[in-house]
Amino acid sequence: MVEIISDAVFRLHCRVVVVVSCLCLLQLLHPSEATARKDRPKGKQIELVHADKVTYDQFRNGDMQIFTGNVSFHHDGVFLHCDSANFYQTTNSFESFGHVRMLQGDTISLTGDYLYYDGNAQIAQARRNVVLKHRQTTLYTDSLNYDRVYGQGYFFEGGKLLDEGMILTSDWGQYETGTRQSKFNYHVKLTGEDYVIHSDTLYYNTISKLAHLAGPSNILSGSSHIYTENSDFNTVTKQAILLDRSVIVDNDKQMIGDSVVYDKVSGISKAFYNIVFHDKTNKNIFLGDYFTYNDSTGYALAYGNAQVKNYSEQDTLFLHADTFQLYTYNIRTDSVYRVLHGYYHVRSFREDIQSVADSMIYHSADRTLILYGNPIVWNENRQILGEEIQVFFNDSTMDSIYIINQALMAERLDSIYYNQVAGNVMKIFFDGQNIKENRVIGNVLINYFPYDSDSIMTGMNYAETSLLRLFMENKKIKRIWTREVTGTFYPLAMVEAPKLYLPQFVWFDYMRPKDKFDIFIWQSKAAGTELKKTVRREAPFQTLPSSKQQ
Repeated sequence: MVEIISDAVFRLHCRVVVVVSCLCLLQLLHPSEATARKDRPKGKQIELVHADKVTYDQFRNGDMQIFTGNVSFHHDGVFLHCDSANFYQTTNSFESFGHVRMLQGDTISLTGDYLYYDGNAQIAQARRNVVLKHRQTTLYTDSLNYDRVYGQGYFFEGGKLLDEGMILTSDWGQYETGTRQSKFNYHVKLTGEDYVIHSDTLYYNTISKLAHLAGPSNILSGSSHIYTENSDFNTVTKQAILLDRSVIVDNDKQMIGDSVVYDKVSGISKAFYNIVFHDKTNKNIFLGDYFTYNDSTGYALAYGNAQVKNYSEQDTLFLHADTFQLYTYNIRTDSVYRVLHGYYHVRSFREDIQSVADSMIYHSADRTLILYGNPIVWNENRQILGEEIQVFFNDSTMDSIYIINQALMAERLDSIYYNQVAGNVMKIFFDGQNIKENRVIGNVLINYFPYDSDSIMTGMNYAETSLLRLFMENKKIKRIWTREVTGTFYPLAMVEAPKLYLPQFVWFDYMRPKDKFDIFIWQSKAAGTELKKTVRREAPFQTLPSSKQQ
């Protein structure tokens, strides 16, 4: 009696689950799809292949026929085997119990403890310990609805998909046998060989091995962490196309872009438009429209409104160029150092120093900034220019500046008067923000305006020499050391306008970056103010005569 009641309760429960499952299925379908499926083709009549025992009691069970012992059905190319079944001829459906197996050709098999099959709609609803196998893909769940017409299986009480070593779990999902496309929702987790993906919604194709992530998602692999809300991930090659400003974090490095192409195997990432690459260890930030970074070599390339922010010092240094290239040497060792190249229309701004040049190189090992191509450096009211300028930094301040060929330093006193020193080579040493010594070698020319004790300008000293050392203190000349010198002192009232300036003097204040935003606005030198071209003599190449010449 207990067994009869338990069996009746179980059957009632199964029928309730079937009704609820059908309602859930209709709700999950797109409205247009639900409308289209009203006209779905009607299935053929289910055929009984075998049963050890058949029981029929019309008075107690209506049209239900009870089959027990090695039961087998056939329906339109599908065979179903079970321990027992209740067959309803009027509705062309049946319930199957115990060791349920549904086979469709040699590619699809569905097993479980219970299955309800509607032959007219051609929908199977399996419950408890359900396993759906399709080629190399296996789906495990406790509740599965399988639509044979559209080749779609739905689970809604949690499921796990296995595909060639990849494991995918979620609360709800669907799988299409025709396209081999699957969709997973709610607490989605994809586990690969060396990565894990957590997502809200994930689409996966077992043929292409591509996973599409929609909604908040996280890809974890070793030290790297990717946050994305719209991306495609290849589970085999581990390449990802990340959209909608996804974020890649790897140790101390972070990359953001409107779109990012990420290759985990090669370590190469490419970002497009509004990119931000933040290196927290080296304390610099790359900005631009295009950026690529190789994690294995430390090489980086940026262009298109490219900008570099270096905040390793007390004040942030802002750099702009058409293109930046970063090279890393001795990577992943204690002696690692980096070299940054910037070329074409280089402009920089920091509170204590500004510069422009055609190209630049920055060495992190010795903190050296080298400027080429009509470079100019400004520091407070001073302007320094030459053919090549090397700036050496010490902690957060400048240590020295080395100017090679056509060197000129001008110090603005007011709108008319400028202290000026010119020569072939110049080296300037700093003490904080102030100059403490200036060494000038070769063809030295000086225009200097001294002040008396009342801070009144008295005149102008003009001098020529071959070697000069100026020692400064509190922004005033403390001592001068030089070799043979020729010069003249002019009272201020007797200084003619042409003599106020050395032949090399030009004040390029209109080119000076005013702030961190002004570095993007390029200003060329006015015609006729460029440096003279220097002809450098080089030894000719030594070549051996050819055999014909011999």
